[in-house]
Amino acid sequence: MISAEKHASASTIGLAVMPVVFVALWSTGFIGAKFGLPYAEPFTFLFIRFVLTLALLLPLVMLMRIEWPRGIRLWAHIGVTGLLVHGTYLGGVFYGIYLGMPAGLTALLVGLQPLLTAACAGPLLGERLTPRQWLGLALGLAGISLVLGSKLELGESLFQGFGLGALLCVVAALGGISLGTLYQKRFCTSMPLLSGAAIQYMSAGVLLGAGALLFETRQVAWTPTFVLTLGWLVLVLSIAAILLLMALIKRGEASRVASLFYLVPPVTALQAWWLFDERLPLLGLVGMVVAIVGVVLVIHKGTARS
Repeated sequence: MISAEKHASASTIGLAVMPVVFVALWSTGFIGAKFGLPYAEPFTFLFIRFVLTLALLLPLVMLMRIEWPRGIRLWAHIGVTGLLVHGTYLGGVFYGIYLGMPAGLTALLVGLQPLLTAACAGPLLGERLTPRQWLGLALGLAGISLVLGSKLELGESLFQGFGLGALLCVVAALGGISLGTLYQKRFCTSMPLLSGAAIQYMSAGVLLGAGALLFETRQVAWTPTFVLTLGWLVLVLSIAAILLLMALIKRGEASRVASLFYLVPPVTALQAWWLFDERLPLLGLVGMVVAIVGVVLVIHKGTARS
């Protein structure tokens, strides 16, 4: 009896911790980009990551006997989401960091994805925004304006350290993840998570491989730092995080993951401060808090309706 109670208690604690672990792991993707990009160009880096991920993921799909999506049309829709969610999003994030944008600021900008998704959901999916969501959108925009405005210190340019090109890359990443989320919600609701992720990695790998072939030298410095970073991104983010998400969805905890995603920017900023001494002025920290509150307002309302 006592043993059963202890097992139930441990299971409950584990279930409560799993979403937090998932978000903590997810936030390290920006740090991984920062660590690995000195040794490989962005498209080349991501192409290698996806090839290695597929080399592990495809046998896993077979061993777990997970069904593949049925029908060419669904395969095509999943491929499109891969181009947007992995190809455009990760390509934009990695290139933005490669061009000098701080990892913490990058995480904050793409962390506005729920705001942009909510704004686009009306015309694309017929969903209406509530006053609470409009307030969230306004706070998100105000917050990011404060963060960018905090860079306007004495003698410092708005794009000091990274330039307009890096900002455009991250904005493209934000657009890719937002549009990809809406597209997946509209056309891929019946997608098996693990096999669907494999298809998405395939399509994104083709896109990024073409980018590496056309625009990069494809030279890689196989240093211990790069190998360890690549191993972390493949094993922990692309494989373990997906399996963890599958477990959460199976247990009905996906909504808790969605509500905790607003923690990714501050967690990333804390990691970037500790590892790379990336700092935000007080006004920038206030802006981050304001933007996160805006995201929370939008996410919580959307979660309640789902």
